[in-house]
Amino acid sequence: MITIQHVFYLVGGLFGAWALLSAFDRTNPKRFGNAAFWGLVALSLVAGHRLGDVANGFLVLGLAALATLKLIGRGAPSTGEADRAAAGERYGNKLFLPILVVLITAVAGTLLYLYTPLHGTGLFEPNRETFILLCLGVLLALALIFAWLKPPPLAPLDEGRRLIDAVGWAAVLPLMLAALGLVLADTGVGKTIGGLVLTVIPEGTVLPAVIAYGLGMAIFTILTGNAFAAFPVMATAIGVPLLIQGYGGDAAVVGAIGMLAGFCGTLMTPMAANFNIVPAALLELKDQNGVIKAQIGTALPLLLVNILLIYFLAF
Repeated sequence: MITIQHVFYLVGGLFGAWALLSAFDRTNPKRFGNAAFWGLVALSLVAGHRLGDVANGFLVLGLAALATLKLIGRGAPSTGEADRAAAGERYGNKLFLPILVVLITAVAGTLLYLYTPLHGTGLFEPNRETFILLCLGVLLALALIFAWLKPPPLAPLDEGRRLIDAVGWAAVLPLMLAALGLVLADTGVGKTIGGLVLTVIPEGTVLPAVIAYGLGMAIFTILTGNAFAAFPVMATAIGVPLLIQGYGGDAAVVGAIGMLAGFCGTLMTPMAANFNIVPAALLELKDQNGVIKAQIGTALPLLLVNILLIYFLAF
């Protein structure tokens, strides 16, 4: 059986290769910091399940120290902007074919596996089929690229490292924030917040509870960078005990639109690095927070609308 751990091995090997390439990149004055950072990520993916909680905790602290001390940076790109522009003009939209291979393999492969006799073979770990097929799609796309474009052997690794160095520490922030959400839920933060809210909101008043729930989803998303991390906290604090069980609100509306309220927070925080910081880095914007500033004018009115939708549709 192919499991999610095999995916971790594959992705960990990729980060390990980036660590080695970084160590030998003399154009990067912080090459050893990069090598250490991506090497720790590789170690976490490949052997994290064997290291234990304490060792993994020190590993995360090492990543945080390297990022905080600004020991990671960027070297000279392996290809020039003019070369990439020329290749784009030469091949045009055909360059999107490898991406389509990845998407088709992931989507069509998942459907074929789940709804045909292939599912009975037990080839893939249950509930992990899409992740595994996504990686298979990437490997097929790489095979297509080498057969079609015939790049140098290390070109995919070099270009991948160029992009990951541009993103920097923000590349691993979503993983850490997702883990933070689980920690907050397991430590009872939601129940504590719920108790505090009940001391402020008058009993039997629905609208203030809905406002607290919607604002709480947005604020916790801003703090954690992930609405999925904020949801278990606010659902435990207000959503389930107060809105659903206390006031008889529609669970589907409270849950679904509550998530949308959280996503409004995603638009306004640098902690949501994969949405707001990574695009700014890849586009080489002068203002790192330029994406966030452009989205605030949409996020705030949308948050108000979501709060009103919960109030009028759930009760």
